[in-house]
Amino acid sequence: MNLNRRHLVLGLAATGLGRAAPAQPAGLVEAARAEGRIQSVGMPDDWANWRATWADLQRLYGLAHGDTDMSSAEEIAKIEAERANASVDIGDVGFEFGPIAKARGITRAYKPTTWAQLPDWARDADGHWALAYTGTIAFAVNKRLLRDVPRSWKALFAAQPRVMIGAVGRAAQANAAVLAAAHALGGDETRLQPALQAFAQLAKARKLLGTDPSPALMERGEAEVFLLWDFNALSYRDKLPNAADYEVFIPADGSITSGYTTLLNKFSKRPHAGDLVREYIFSDAGQLNLARGNARPIRIEHLALPEDVKKKLLPVAQYQAARALKPQLWTEEVKKLPRAWQREVLA
Repeated sequence: MNLNRRHLVLGLAATGLGRAAPAQPAGLVEAARAEGRIQSVGMPDDWANWRATWADLQRLYGLAHGDTDMSSAEEIAKIEAERANASVDIGDVGFEFGPIAKARGITRAYKPTTWAQLPDWARDADGHWALAYTGTIAFAVNKRLLRDVPRSWKALFAAQPRVMIGAVGRAAQANAAVLAAAHALGGDETRLQPALQAFAQLAKARKLLGTDPSPALMERGEAEVFLLWDFNALSYRDKLPNAADYEVFIPADGSITSGYTTLLNKFSKRPHAGDLVREYIFSDAGQLNLARGNARPIRIEHLALPEDVKKKLLPVAQYQAARALKPQLWTEEVKKLPRAWQREVLA
């Protein structure tokens, strides 16, 4: 079907919830409804409030949904392995994995109608990937277990509490935590040695945990400090019965701001559903869903955030020492990280 993106039509009318569907390209809603389903990877309900977006897509457009949670690297591997037998329509991967997926020829380009409002640094010129939201590495500290809260990377490594970082080399969140530490300790995308040395000392003391952080692990106090994207740290804490035990903040001596991009599977059997999902994610409604999940939407300057949503985000002042990821450098360097982590930290 030839979808004319210059002529917009409304989706289904508002339901009893009182929210109308955003305008969509002509013919896209009908084509997606005919496909009837969207299958995602790496977009679970509890991550950045995807739950609300999947519910909206079901309510407004009749798209059933299923997800398999996995790391960015695992998503790309699954799409590559399945190819013509594709079960996946869309995935959500870390910033550095967007160019990698495009280079491997497994993505399909599609520019949503809000494309002009996306910063150039946050999108692929051809439309293969674009950040929908940003994340900055934060500390989630269990104050009950760790009375002297380390407010910087230097303080963290000096105190040597139990730290949970996740699967370095496979997960964008864990990779970014390594880069954030390197940034704070005088390194950068191509000079990770300061961070690797610091994490090696934690590993040597048996204080470094490679398990992916989760609300359940936080509730049980499996570590004293969890290294997480700000939106994950805040949303995980909000779910805990012992939420008061945790303080979430951006380390004072530096952090890294990155983000996540959807990937549309080139081999998908439901391409129109995938396009509609990307349209919705970048609409005002989809962007507000992400903000309600504590994530900073990429179109935040074009949105009127309700007061209750503003309160879910960390104060802007905390981000003064954070800097944006340099994807051109990081995309190449991150390929070396799994081996370097194994050799220099875990060995």
